[in-house]
Amino acid sequence: MQHTITFQTDTVFQTGRIDWNQVEAAIFKEGFARLPGMLDATGCHALASLYGQDKLFRSRIDMARHAFGRGSYAYFAAPLPEPITALREALYAGLAPIANRMMRALGRDTVYPATFAEFIARCHAAGQTRPTPLLLQYRTGDYNRLHQDLYGDTVFPLQSVTMLSRPGEDFTGGEFLLVENRPRQQSIGRVLAPLQGEMIVFPVCDRPVQAARGFMRATMRHGVSEVLSGERHTFGCILHDAA
Repeated sequence: MQHTITFQTDTVFQTGRIDWNQVEAAIFKEGFARLPGMLDATGCHALASLYGQDKLFRSRIDMARHAFGRGSYAYFAAPLPEPITALREALYAGLAPIANRMMRALGRDTVYPATFAEFIARCHAAGQTRPTPLLLQYRTGDYNRLHQDLYGDTVFPLQSVTMLSRPGEDFTGGEFLLVENRPRQQSIGRVLAPLQGEMIVFPVCDRPVQAARGFMRATMRHGVSEVLSGERHTFGCILHDAA
């Protein structure tokens, strides 16, 4: 696994510091894992600054136009910048065993291969060839409705988002929202305020929850509350490609 992922010589994702056992325990218990200090301030600024470079992106989405909320995001084009490919590979290597245990707990027969190359080949064979890592930009009054990032039948069950801006300095409001629905129970809402450089790993669409007998399936959706002032940038790393 590559542990140092570089955007420029002094900018790295600190994937080598991740304790995957703790990530798994947090996902099974809470439904998400918080990984602080994954990217330093210089790296956050460098990644956020890519948003204006049109040649790096395959498409830009105006959320209001599609009733997704307000704000905009841009999907990186193929071939992805090497640091983003390396990050996907590192995250996949650590998360694939967790994903397989999630599938078994949910009673599914899906098995994720050991390497990201094998998994992405599976996506492409299913007609999902468009890369999904993206940068998101929110300004005052912007928000993101609750949703799931499903782009085809082939889905990796975990994804991540990294905060690139400084809460309380670059923007206010704009909390990360997770809403969980369990069978025959009222919804559970969680409000997270990640610090600059912090990564959150969370389920794409569902997760196993310990019940009295075995596990139950909980449906997950995520979004962003209204940005009250300033400008907020995040980087989303989705591991399956889109149809």
